[in-house]
Amino acid sequence: MQTLRTIFQLRSVYVVSRVYWVFVCFFTAFRLLLFFSVPSRLTGLPFGDTLYAFFMGLRFDTVIAGYLLALPFLLLSVGIFIARLERILLKVAFIFLFLGGFITLWGGAADIPFFNQFFTRLNTTALEWMDTPLFVVSMIFQEWRYAIYFILFCGAMAFYFFLLRKIMRRTQSLPQVEKHYRLKTVVTIVCVCLIFLGIRGRVDEKSPIRVGTAYFSNNAFLNQLGLNPTFTFIRSALDAREEKNKPIQLMDNQKALRLVQRYLHIDAPREDIPLARAVKPIGAENRMNVVVILMEGMSAFRLQHYNKTENHTPFLDSMTKRGLFFENTFTSGIHTFNGVFSTLFSFPAIYRQHPMKESAIFRYNGIGDTLKRAGYSTSYFTTHDGQFDNIEGFLRANGFEHIITKADYPSDKIKTTLGVPDDYMFEFAMPILRARAAEKKPFFAAFLTASNHGPYYLPDYFTPRAKNIDDQMIEYSDWSLQKFFTLAQSEAWYKNTLFVFIADHGASIGHTFDMPLGYTQAPLIFYKEGIAPQTITKIAGQIDIYPTIMGFLNIAYTNNTMGIDLRKEEREFIFFNGDDKYGVANTRWLYYGHKDGRANLYDYKRGNQNVLNKNSAMALAMKTYAEAHLQTFQYLIQNPKMLYIGNFK
Repeated sequence: MQTLRTIFQLRSVYVVSRVYWVFVCFFTAFRLLLFFSVPSRLTGLPFGDTLYAFFMGLRFDTVIAGYLLALPFLLLSVGIFIARLERILLKVAFIFLFLGGFITLWGGAADIPFFNQFFTRLNTTALEWMDTPLFVVSMIFQEWRYAIYFILFCGAMAFYFFLLRKIMRRTQSLPQVEKHYRLKTVVTIVCVCLIFLGIRGRVDEKSPIRVGTAYFSNNAFLNQLGLNPTFTFIRSALDAREEKNKPIQLMDNQKALRLVQRYLHIDAPREDIPLARAVKPIGAENRMNVVVILMEGMSAFRLQHYNKTENHTPFLDSMTKRGLFFENTFTSGIHTFNGVFSTLFSFPAIYRQHPMKESAIFRYNGIGDTLKRAGYSTSYFTTHDGQFDNIEGFLRANGFEHIITKADYPSDKIKTTLGVPDDYMFEFAMPILRARAAEKKPFFAAFLTASNHGPYYLPDYFTPRAKNIDDQMIEYSDWSLQKFFTLAQSEAWYKNTLFVFIADHGASIGHTFDMPLGYTQAPLIFYKEGIAPQTITKIAGQIDIYPTIMGFLNIAYTNNTMGIDLRKEEREFIFFNGDDKYGVANTRWLYYGHKDGRANLYDYKRGNQNVLNKNSAMALAMKTYAEAHLQTFQYLIQNPKMLYIGNFK
């Protein structure tokens, strides 16, 4: 008991522990004000989910409090070892905490009208008004709703100053803790670790807390309620500063848009939703289940169809002969997030930009949103942490109702940072899909495998034939797919299900040009019981999967993407992206454009000689095609209201 009393007499511990709860109380008060600010939003909110949103808020508030308290704690920790510095360090800590409180309380007050106007938490778009500060000031005092929040901030700041000064005065009256150097050292180290954990927001080793962590339900308001406005503002500022997120300018926006509309045969575009075109199929709907499997690193050159020396994918090779096989298919990029985003939302990759990790999560008319509105249940399965690449939060905001991640599996089944082995994910999914099918409505399920990615884990119940570990993991990945397919065949829903196999990206194998074709060329297979097998040579991309699935289902919808139905339409080229270059291909030509201005053209199925000078017209056509699409997508991101059209028909 005496030791505990001594610990809380340490001025560093006393100040930080009390100021932490002051911050939490203020942040919670602002969250409650936001919660009740529009009563109509509260109708039908599940009580349990609402409580969880406030718990999530505590986590994000702790992150910001941790950042604000880290420096004062370190300063005051010096003071408990060097007594003569303690008084001046207390003053410095007071000033820092006062300024930190000013910033965060201002953000908390400003966030409420900002959110009610834009339905997104405070971010750097609020600074767009700063070009005309007099306008902002006059608007605040001429609009009573804004003035209320300014008065709220002033009141909160005055109360915070009172509390902070009271804490500091009481701190000065604490008795000086002499000696106890070992105890002081241990307490300081423990507190530093706790502050670091609070700042990180999560114990999972793969990813710290992200905006998407707050997205836990299918209610858009509750998903955002848990966020802290200071967190979202700082995150958006950091995102904007990153080189990879800087907007591209490959050509004039309007020129790019007109070209893409021509490529997609949009004859009468709407200005507010320039890519939208209503798809009204003839005949009855075919409301079958859909399972999309995104295969980690499954390059086309791993299949015997492309590389006769390979014999590690007997199941996938058999499926190329049983289904609708598009042999000239390219992924959108070289990262997993490229594959997930482009497959489910039918937009391309832009260099290093990461649309799913933006601090403001945009809504898209992706396959999840479209099928959910069409009466489907929508699920996403992954082996590992759902917060990696912000996928879980992004998908929840875009029509996916059920997200199954590492947190859902038994702990003894988690073998590496990447979670559970592929075959266990598939096995775990079976009763879930059975339950979805029992709901008497069709389901959509997307799977992302991971075993073909280091750190490797090869289950002891699988015996590979290959000696090389890379080849062994390919064998295991293929075996896992076959296991899933065998399990599915015993289910009642199997015969009424469309299966789609596509890689998230490839691997650095195969023909080597400016970047290995093996990285971006992938097998694409559509299979349903009774389908007529066919190998199709036309060019295809991940961005075409969603519209093609909708074509199979024969469901009317609005295609607001860059994808096409591969069974009914044809594209001239497909384009894909590396981190500092893009590629364009058809069934003969391959063009690469580099950020530094270099360009190359290859007759890639016949050789690797650069023939740009001999075929400049083809090179220009391919360059224009890719850059028009990339620039148009950049334009849409900067005008996000064009990305989502709700129930427009």
